[in-house]
Amino acid sequence: VQLQACGGGLVQAGGSLRLSCAASVGTFRGYTLAWFRQTTGKEREFVAGIKWTNSNPFYADSVKGRFTISRDNAKTTLHLQMNSLQPEDTAIYYCAAAQRIIHSQLGVPSAYDYWGQGTKVTVSS
Repeated sequence: VQLQACGGGLVQAGGSLRLSCAASVGTFRGYTLAWFRQTTGKEREFVAGIKWTNSNPFYADSVKGRFTISRDNAKTTLHLQMNSLQPEDTAIYYCAAAQRIIHSQLGVPSAYDYWGQGTKVTVSS
């Protein structure tokens, strides 16, 4: 599976962006998908994830109520709708896919098998 993320950009605080991630090779069938983010000098941080069944998406506390993750299994795409963006949301955002993952590992970067190249989100104050 090869992933390509897009949709990042520069936005003012309070604004919105929609990130997308597509499988350029292979499909997402059966995979758990997630978004992570990373800033310089910090570890990659879990943002949101969603299982193949589309049930019960899960979010980091810092983005609950502001971000929405969704997937279109037919089109093999993953999205992250980001609303009420704040400067602390500034980061490079990565999509990731895991073929087999246990619940306790959902927020652990090393549990994911495939990664997109990242898309940069900058939120100005």
